[in-house]
This record gives sequence, C-alpha cells and structure tokens, in this order.
Amino acid sequence: MKLTKFLTIVLLLVILGVIGYGVKMLTDANQFLNNSYQPRKNSQVNDKIDVQKDPISILVLGLDDDDKRNLGSARTDSMLLLSVNPQTEDINITSIPRDTYTQINSKDYNGKDKINAAFAYGGIDSTIDAVENLVDVPINYYVTVDFQAFEKIVDELGGVDIDVPFTLTEQNAQGKKVVNLKKGHHTLSGEEALAFARTRYIDNDVERGKRQQQVFEAIAKKAMSMGSIAKYKGLLEALDGHFQTDMPSDRILSVAQSGLTKDYKFHSYVFSWMGFDYAPYGETMSMVGLHQDSLEYISHKFKVSLGLEGKDERDEHGYKFESNGIVAPETYPQDGMAIDQP
Repeated sequence: MKLTKFLTIVLLLVILGVIGYGVKMLTDANQFLNNSYQPRKNSQVNDKIDVQKDPISILVLGLDDDDKRNLGSARTDSMLLLSVNPQTEDINITSIPRDTYTQINSKDYNGKDKINAAFAYGGIDSTIDAVENLVDVPINYYVTVDFQAFEKIVDELGGVDIDVPFTLTEQNAQGKKVVNLKKGHHTLSGEEALAFARTRYIDNDVERGKRQQQVFEAIAKKAMSMGSIAKYKGLLEALDGHFQTDMPSDRILSVAQSGLTKDYKFHSYVFSWMGFDYAPYGETMSMVGLHQDSLEYISHKFKVSLGLEGKDERDEHGYKFESNGIVAPETYPQDGMAIDQP
C-alpha cells in the first residue's frame, strides 16, 4: 500500500492515528479517545486480542444525526464492515446496503426490517447483532460518527478533491439548503462532500456505498498531508462529542501504528443484489435483497481474513465471482407481498 488505503478504510481510526503519532500529540489524542470509549455489554472476547498480531473486524457506522436534529435513536446512513489482518497485511472492506431486508432483534422489536433501522430499535448492540447474523462474521469492534463531525472534518482539512461523475442537486444534511454540483473535478466542502456521498436519487444504494468509499479515500489523502497534521487540534474538536467506539485508546493507536509500519493490501467487495418494493404496514418501501452466493462469497472472504475458515477455489489467483442471481431467502419477504423492481 499504500497507507492512504489503510486510512481510507478506517477513516476515523486513521485520522486519530495520525493525530496520535508523536509525543507532543499523544496526550491530547489519548484524552479524546478515552472520552469516546463506549464499551458493549458482550465484548469480553476482545480482552485477549493483540491488534498488532491478531486479525480483527470493525463495523464503521455513519449516523444520520447531529446537534440540531437531535434524533436520539439515530439511523445508520452508512455501514462499512472491514477486517484487518496484520500477519498477511490484508484489509477487506464491504459496504452493507442500508436498505437490506433482514432480521432485527432488540428488547422492543423482533422481526424483519431494513438493516439501517436496527440502530433505532436497539442501538449498537442490535446493529452488530443484525450484521453478524446477516454476514455470518463476528464483529470485534465498532466505530460511530455523525454527519456533523463528517462535515467539520472535511472543512478542517480545507475540502476534498473529488471527480463528480454527474450533475447533482441535493438537500444538505439538515434539509434546509440545496447543494448544487456540476459534473467534473471539484474541491468539495464538508457540506458538498456529504451531499455527494449520501445522494440516493442518481443511481442506487450499492453505488451510493461506492461513493462513500471514494469520499473517505479523498479525506484520507488530505489527512496525510503535513498541513493537515498540523491541524490535529481542529480535527479533535470536530470529532469531540460525535465519535464513539468500544476499542480502547491504546488499541486504536496500536492499529494506527500497524498502518504506518506495514504494507497493507486493500480488497474491496460489493454485494450482488436485487431491489423490491414491500408494504407490510401499508406504506410501500424500497428494499434490497442480497443474492445468496454473493452473501456466501463475501462472508467467506472475511472469514479467511479473520482466520476462521480455510481457503478454497474462490481464493485462487484469477478467480472472478459472478452471481447466479438467486436471492437469499433471509433477505426477501416470504409472504408473497414483495414486488420485484425492474
């Protein structure tokens, strides 16, 4: 690698790692990370993890919330699952479509819904449970950040350079202002970058996930510049109160150190899917069903990365995955009420 690829994947861990890289910066970074530490109830297995040697999985969530909206039970607008294997120096990443129809278990609700509703039903525990059950991969740690922090980070970095492939008219995150972007190369402000990453009216949910990765990579490149490192205090202020994780501060800094000293290779995976309309409660909703073989393939790649499964023909050089288009039954209603989209 490319350190920038590592930073792309763990956007927040990356920025914090850069911030914490240096004696002068370490105290401030540790204090901030300690304040952001929010452990889960059932994460005792993580106590024995050595992030310098052991592979780990991290769920990164972008929350649709900020100080002005104050939604309380926020929705997860973006969901990135990644694995980091320091032994093989491999990093896997996949974006989970937020409209994926799946099982959600919580104290107040047990049933099927879009996976991005899990956070509103039961917070981080229900969200992690839904992702683990869907992908059949254990999650070691989580990271959450809201959109207000996202915009502030981009602005603190002086904007990010993006090749916008289409003309876009989109409301900002607060729904109070229209953001207009023309096709071409631009240096986007935080507000513009968020509108570009979030828009759902240009194509579809999966392409939206790709755009989010594009923006994250642009942020990572800016965060690596010397001028940006000098602004670490501003980055800390941007994240303060808008960032949570169950990874202890020493392990976050250790992951960052790993990214700085190892030659990680980046592997990105995209789910094969189909769209359908569903109206279980009277209101028609657009949802996503994942293809069974796609789900199994990505699950396999993550399990291999985490040392939970051996390699097979799908890991041989030159192998190219092609889906047979059969939807996984757990991601598609079985009551006959779903209408497939063309």
